[in-house]
Amino acid sequence: DATVHRLYRGRAAPLIEKAFPGTVADDAVDRAKLGAAVLNSPERMQQLEAIVHPLVREEEEAFLARVSALAPIAVLDIPLLFETGGETRCDATLVVTAPHTVQRERVLARPGMTPEKFSAILAKQMPDADKRVRAHFLVDTSRGFSSAEAQVRSILVCLAGRPGRRHRF
Repeated sequence: DATVHRLYRGRAAPLIEKAFPGTVADDAVDRAKLGAAVLNSPERMQQLEAIVHPLVREEEEAFLARVSALAPIAVLDIPLLFETGGETRCDATLVVTAPHTVQRERVLARPGMTPEKFSAILAKQMPDADKRVRAHFLVDTSRGFSSAEAQVRSILVCLAGRPGRRHRF
């Protein structure tokens, strides 16, 4: 998400404005206007993804090149990882999960989020149960931040003990 936010304030903005006129102000993508332009339109969403995904992939590759000599493990936070086939680029995958009621409560507490937007987001995603089955590791966030942090630390210890691999998840 941070990479997309940075791209929306940089090199993606003119490309998005050209494809979706009126969605950029002060050289930055207005996420609310862009969301309204693509919400409930699979064709327009695909058009947006065709602009953004290659730029995000370039950023990912640059990040991995920078950290490969500095750290034994690189962590990539990739929304729609399984839906886009991104897991094939990773040695291990981790799914952050919570019961639907907890997820819904958290998402609807975000500024500008509506039940309709939440439904549209879920419609693009693989069901949580399917992602959990495909993941190498799970982090259950329903037990709070401290618990999630302990789970991540345990996973990192496990991965660090696996010899001869670069781990990205």
